[in-house]
Amino acid sequence: MITIKAENLTRKFGALTALDHLNLEVEEAEIFGLVGPDGAGKTTTMRLLTGILDPSEGEAWVYNKHTVKEAEPLKENIAYMSQRFGLYEELSVLENINFYADVYGVAKEKREQDIERLLGFSGLLPFKQRFAGKLSGGMKQKLGLACALIHTPRVLFLDEPTNGVDPVSRRDFWNILYELLKEKVTIFCSTSYLDEAERCRRVGMLHKGKLLRCDSPDKIKKECNVKTLEEAFIAIINETEKDSVERIA
Repeated sequence: MITIKAENLTRKFGALTALDHLNLEVEEAEIFGLVGPDGAGKTTTMRLLTGILDPSEGEAWVYNKHTVKEAEPLKENIAYMSQRFGLYEELSVLENINFYADVYGVAKEKREQDIERLLGFSGLLPFKQRFAGKLSGGMKQKLGLACALIHTPRVLFLDEPTNGVDPVSRRDFWNILYELLKEKVTIFCSTSYLDEAERCRRVGMLHKGKLLRCDSPDKIKKECNVKTLEEAFIAIINETEKDSVERIA
């Protein structure tokens, strides 16, 4: 089943083209990684696919919902964890997750069991009375994920979720994501860590709003005849920039 589909998806801000005719398909229960430098268009892509932004051109569907024409029903099936996910530092872990349960309209009779499961799942059960502002960076990200999952979304969008988080917490976070795949959750994740992108089933390499490559990490590395995804990305960008200069000349 195709869970995410983009056709010529484009977003312009004045003279700037932030995303340029993106064509993409992501399957159910797949971790798809979107990588690229700052300004490549990763966050714009996330906001278009979650219905926050309207495209300048093109269309997209997520879980069989059109991101513009069906933006409201789309929200029932997705969760979006932005780079600055809105945790309330003066509230406890439990109060934060209850707040998001209220926002998503989770029935109170179902909520208690779900909260216990999510806090246990993310290793936060011993800290449920701790203020969010007193949590470490890694624990805040786990709480943000638990809050995003409280309404049982089928598609999870994560915008650089482990940025600035220590390596151990990054590993723990990814272990949680792998567990979600068992529940057939589709995960669309942007990251600036190329070693982290190696954990994805497929990777899309975005540069200046254009999708340069989209394949499994192993196939991309093999194509470029390199050992790491970082080396492959640098080689692909250099090749793209060289072709651009030659066309101008």
